[in-house]
Amino acid sequence: MSTEKNADTHAEEHYRILPRRVSFDWDETPLHWIPDEPTATHVINVLHLLLPAGERWFVKVFKEGLPLVTDPVLLKDVKGFMGQEATHSVQHAHVLDHLAAQHLDTAAFTKYVDFLFERLLGEQPPWGAPIPTQEWLRFRLSVIAAIEQFTAVLGNWVLHAEGLDRAGADAVMLDLLRWHGAEEVEHRAVAFDMYQHCGGAGPSRYARRIAGMAVTAPVMLYLWVWGTAYLIRHDPQLAGRARYSLAEHNKAVGKGLLPTWRELGTAVPRYLRRSYHPSQEGSLRKAVEYLAQSPAARAAAAAVGRAAIA
Repeated sequence: MSTEKNADTHAEEHYRILPRRVSFDWDETPLHWIPDEPTATHVINVLHLLLPAGERWFVKVFKEGLPLVTDPVLLKDVKGFMGQEATHSVQHAHVLDHLAAQHLDTAAFTKYVDFLFERLLGEQPPWGAPIPTQEWLRFRLSVIAAIEQFTAVLGNWVLHAEGLDRAGADAVMLDLLRWHGAEEVEHRAVAFDMYQHCGGAGPSRYARRIAGMAVTAPVMLYLWVWGTAYLIRHDPQLAGRARYSLAEHNKAVGKGLLPTWRELGTAVPRYLRRSYHPSQEGSLRKAVEYLAQSPAARAAAAAVGRAAIA
């Protein structure tokens, strides 16, 4: 995946970010929603393990930071971001319920994810660490900005992932992933701009940005490998006969079912450039085009229209 630059960057900076109250029907979605590809299915399913707690945490941290936002345009963007992230959290939590209904219970894993976001990265520094309140908020904002770098990359990838279509991936799951991915591209710069706005001035702001990515990248990789291994090990259809393997992962990459390691890895040095801004990441046009055709987004827009008429 290459970074796509839109010629009208100024227009993108003022793109209006609005939440869409989507919903999905999971009754017909199989456990292996990419047919005959359990590894690829579960690598992507890790999103459902991480995002409910993670995106609730985004919203909580941004609420703490709202009083610091003095730019009215950014304030609107941040509120739109928070609305979108809250909806993402709810919809991915519904997928966990669907997995549990298919006898793949994830509670033994997600309790650690909850601990990470609620305790280690909560409103107060862990273990009574003597970190000033403002500095702790700034650090957590830098972590969110770093995470959002990866979600923008993944969002752009899934919008272009024709391999999933060729493999016959479940239409409802594909719509969830592409709706979510499109919104990640829509709001790709908000967390970064929020951090830049609230992160102070001088060399410390850039140093903290580096620190946020230095923490985020290895932790995300660890959680992803651990989460995939957990899902494969507890998959009732595999009955303990399979384990997560890099060879199977790379086979799925070769089929276009997962992003390449290069696509993910090069996101880090891009982010660390002093001149970098996430408006350079992905294609807003592609995101908007998908949202105009997404079954869930169209249904949500129609419901809003009916409510306005009533």
